[in-house]
Amino acid sequence: MTREKMASARQAVYYRNYRRARDRALSRLAQAYPDDYKEYLEEERANDEQLGKNWIAGDTTISVTILGTRAEPAATGSQAADGGENEGDRGGEA
Repeated sequence: MTREKMASARQAVYYRNYRRARDRALSRLAQAYPDDYKEYLEEERANDEQLGKNWIAGDTTISVTILGTRAEPAATGSQAADGGENEGDRGGEA
């Protein structure tokens, strides 16, 4: 493996780990403050819609599922179909 590829691989792993940690922190905050989380999420959706950006989720409601000590957004579409399988690798999503 060339030096550039190794550096790129390290950067990709670092970024993936950062995103996972950030997502875990967001889940914990969503559980601790579910009403505030929903409010901020609705504000962000409204801002994105004003800018012409589309959200992936087709529904207009936002739900948070609380599991044990963590809260995670409710699974939709293909995420619900896999039953949580391969959670660490979601088809290339960061």
